[in-house]
Amino acid sequence: MSEKLRCSWCQGDPLLEAYHDNEWGIPANSDDELFERMSMQIFQAGLNWKMILTKRENFNRAFQGFRVAQVAQFGDGKLQELLGDAGIIRNRQKLTAVLHNATVIREIQKEFGSFQKYLDLLPNKLSELQTALRKRFKFMGPEVTRMFVFNIGKIPPPHEKQCWRYQRKSV
Repeated sequence: MSEKLRCSWCQGDPLLEAYHDNEWGIPANSDDELFERMSMQIFQAGLNWKMILTKRENFNRAFQGFRVAQVAQFGDGKLQELLGDAGIIRNRQKLTAVLHNATVIREIQKEFGSFQKYLDLLPNKLSELQTALRKRFKFMGPEVTRMFVFNIGKIPPPHEKQCWRYQRKSV
């Protein structure tokens, strides 16, 4: 049986391969999943994916399954609790951004019906997505936004030519 060829950044690591095969570039199924993916991109900034994926279960516990409605109600006491949780990334700026972003997503849900509907209304041009998301969300700089929109399939992620998920771009 032949092994699937993948992008070099994940090849040979079961955790990274599972992320690559089953999540990267595949649309999310709910606003909570979109929020989780955005949050994981924020936590990953400056770090490596393996570290983040290894801590994923801890993140889900700490952030109550990334349920937007729950996280949007976290206050200063919960922030202090998160800062003391050794199972997650305890960067105050990233934690504060994730809590803020949950509140923003709740506002978007009220205005547009869902976070997904809001994202669907945004253009599929990277520079415009970066501008739009940076206006509303914290810690969504150009690179975090780029990786987030690749992650959720808003813009197809760049797979290497040898990768089984690579799709040749038509001219």
